[in-house]
Amino acid sequence: MTASEPAPLTGATAPCWVHLVTQELGAAQRFYGAVLGWTFRSGPLGRDYVMARSDGVPVAGIGAVASAYQVAVAWTPYFSVRDADVASARIRERSGTVAVGPLTIGTGRAVLAADRDGASFGVWEWTGRAASLAPSGRRSHAWLRLRTRNAFDAAIFYGQVLGWESGAPGCCEVSYVKEEVLVRCAGRPLARISSGAVEAAPDPMVRPHWQVQFPVDDVAATVRAAERHGGVLMERRSVPLGTEATLRDPDGGLFTVTDVRSPAAADDD
Repeated sequence: MTASEPAPLTGATAPCWVHLVTQELGAAQRFYGAVLGWTFRSGPLGRDYVMARSDGVPVAGIGAVASAYQVAVAWTPYFSVRDADVASARIRERSGTVAVGPLTIGTGRAVLAADRDGASFGVWEWTGRAASLAPSGRRSHAWLRLRTRNAFDAAIFYGQVLGWESGAPGCCEVSYVKEEVLVRCAGRPLARISSGAVEAAPDPMVRPHWQVQFPVDDVAATVRAAERHGGVLMERRSVPLGTEATLRDPDGGLFTVTDVRSPAAADDD
């Protein structure tokens, strides 16, 4: 690991990575390189995977495995766990679904799952060196928002599966702010959970889902770049402290760009 890379999170419950499952790797690299300025390097997981970098720092993984594993094209957050088998059992015990895994992949063991409202997420058991989400505020590193049926119910589910508020060293903490849930890991805000999603809605943006948000300097310019390269603007909205826009890439993957640097608003604390 170089000095420019973010150190791995030592806790066993934190959001640790975001990953795009896509159909065609070359097309995804061309799109995200043009829209977000990323460069790419082959990772340790084989020719169907690359690691996306911004200014030399890892920001995301992309894998052309949607067909092989029969999973949807999507951006998915992964949470670090100490034992993927234990996490899988906890998911099932709490009415979630384990779709794939645990699978041994490169330096870890991965599980692709869904919570009881249908929002997809992954867990990752590290068995080797790891990259992680950068500290909140670093440009171009993702932060997360879960749009779900009931934020408090979802916080209980993830808290029980991942051990939030367990008191274990490095565990995440949750706080309740303005009818939402803010998740902090190692003292830094990494995710927010909001109510209002509708489980049976035909619109994927209304159904419960984890929203991967990439901070950018200029939302409007990023939207224009996406549209020039085959992306589609799904929604643009004003939010406290800034603007965000949800885009669909040419393969169907949804992601959000925002000029808000953190899930924690200035008046949250």
